[in-house]
Amino acid sequence: MSEEVLSRVAVALDTDDRAQLRDWAAYFGPRVGVLKVGLEAFVRWGPEVVAEVREKAAAVFLDLKLHDIPNTVAGAVAGAQAAGADYLTVHAGGGSAMLAAAAAAADRVRLLAVTLLTHLDAAALDELDLAGDSRRRVRSWAMLARRAGCAGAVCSPLEVAGLRAAAPPPFLLVTPGIRFGSSPEAAAGDDQRRVATPSAAMAAGADLLVVGRPLTRAADPGRALARLEEEMLAAGNSLRGR
Repeated sequence: MSEEVLSRVAVALDTDDRAQLRDWAAYFGPRVGVLKVGLEAFVRWGPEVVAEVREKAAAVFLDLKLHDIPNTVAGAVAGAQAAGADYLTVHAGGGSAMLAAAAAAADRVRLLAVTLLTHLDAAALDELDLAGDSRRRVRSWAMLARRAGCAGAVCSPLEVAGLRAAAPPPFLLVTPGIRFGSSPEAAAGDDQRRVATPSAAMAAGADLLVVGRPLTRAADPGRALARLEEEMLAAGNSLRGR
C-alpha cells in the first residue's frame, strides 16, 4: 500500500546545482513515482537534464508552463516529448487554440494545464484584474483544457474538491503547494500562498502531489518522506471509512 501511495508523489528537483540535482534524483527516484524538472534546471542545462533524471525516475515531469502562440507551443511539445518527458505543463491561460495545438502535438507525453499559480493570492489576482472567485476561474480554465484534449490540470489543493466533481478520472488533478502541519499557511520566505496538507489534498481528490522544499530542503529527507507517506495513508484510510 505504501508503495502505491508514494507513486502519487512528484518530487520537485528545483536547484541550480547540478550535483545537488543528481543527488536528489538518485535518492528520491527509487522511492516516488515521478521526478519533476522545472524551469530553473531546464534553462540552465537543457534537454540533457531530462535524460539524466530519467535514468533515476519511473517518470519525468517537465514543468515548463508553455504559454505562446499555438504553432510555437506545438513545436515545444514535440521537443519535450523527444527529450523523454512523461508529463509536460502548458498554461491554460493560452486559450483553447493553443491548448488544442499542444494536444495535437502530444503523442506519448501527457499534457497538464496550469490554471492559477499557487503564489497568487486574492491581492495578487486583484492586481492582475482577475478578482473574484479563484475556484470558479480554476474550474473554468481546467474544463477548457479538458475539452482541448489535455490529460489533466494543475491547481492548488484548495480547488481540487470542486474541480474533481466537475472532472472525474481519468482527468488528472495535480497539486503543488503541499505543506506539512495542521495549519500550513505560507511561512516567511515561502512564495506559495494557496497551500494545504498532503492529507487534505488527497481527501479532496488529487491524483499527484508535487512536493519540493518540504522534502528536498528537509534536514532529514528520509524522515520527511516517511511523514508524507504517513499523512497520505491516513487520508486514504479516512476515505475508506466513510
